[in-house]
Amino acid sequence: MQTNSIAEVQECGRRWAEAEQQADIETLTTLLDPAFMAVGPVGFVINKEQYLAGRSSGELKQDAITWEDVTVRVFGDAAVMIGAQIQTATHQGRDVSGRFRATQVLVRTGGSWRIASMHLSPIAPAPAWILGALQANPNARP
Repeated sequence: MQTNSIAEVQECGRRWAEAEQQADIETLTTLLDPAFMAVGPVGFVINKEQYLAGRSSGELKQDAITWEDVTVRVFGDAAVMIGAQIQTATHQGRDVSGRFRATQVLVRTGGSWRIASMHLSPIAPAPAWILGALQANPNARP
């Protein structure tokens, strides 16, 4: 069951990335939990309606988006996906392209997985202190 759940969560993430790139509001509406909340890359918080509005209005345009280097952990009817979101995009005509570490929290309701929360952080080079810790313990993951 755990292996099936991991595959289902990964498929939800794949569908989300595809819907983001295509500005597919219908699919995004289905994939996002009604209580969805997102934290953007500079700390703002938006709800599902605000998230969808930015896409349906055309203010946010995704020219390309990839969802890669994804790890999934399942905890019963909850799951956490951590991956890299690489995007070429504009918001209100301004370039918002970049590489972001994204954490998605999913819940299983009615037999299907929905994204309940998302948090984006810009990917920056690791600070010296973490690099030193990794050299001291090369088997550790940052």
